[in-house]
Amino acid sequence: MTDGGAVRVDRRGPSIARRALVVALVLVAAGAALAALLLARGQRRALPPILGAVPDFTLTERSGQPLRRADLAGGPWIANFVFTRCSGMCPALSARMADVRHRVADAGLRARFVSFSVDPTHDTPEVLREYAARVGAAGDDWLFLTGTRAALYDLIGTGFRLSVDERPASAVAAEGGELIAHSDRFVLVDGAGHIRGYYHGLDAGMPDEMVRDLAALAGER
Repeated sequence: MTDGGAVRVDRRGPSIARRALVVALVLVAAGAALAALLLARGQRRALPPILGAVPDFTLTERSGQPLRRADLAGGPWIANFVFTRCSGMCPALSARMADVRHRVADAGLRARFVSFSVDPTHDTPEVLREYAARVGAAGDDWLFLTGTRAALYDLIGTGFRLSVDERPASAVAAEGGELIAHSDRFVLVDGAGHIRGYYHGLDAGMPDEMVRDLAALAGER
């Protein structure tokens, strides 16, 4: 109160309050934007790690033509391991490869698909051609490879680091099961020949995971 009884009004209070409110709103908005950015980054698919490298090889495709690792360079490819006499999981693995192939195309992605025979003595190019027709592998993006037993088993065991073992006929007769025990894994390989993922071929969620990783590799390029 001033002399004469007049009341002095301090007009600085509301101005300061308004400025404080504006600053608070700006900070809240900035925090929300940062949170949204971090959430988006967290949801983005991480690049698959490099898990090794596929060594050079020369094998025979079902067409009868030689195929080298260098012939697959420049783009990603997906490998699996089957044999035509298999009555166990191989038909399911080939059906899964066909499913992945369709999903990759539907997603607008590109890859090649390579099935390695683990029974090369029996699986000649002619036998593989008949098998490829049965599983609907028309086109040149799905390859079927055979070769010598030594070359294939060394590539699978040392190159892909997966198990493969030919069982004695006597053991099969006594115990049942397949003539050849091998991994159900699918392997994602990038255009430089690096292994970027292993996937259980019989897992229900495998195709979706494979497509997501393949999309991440496409973004890497």
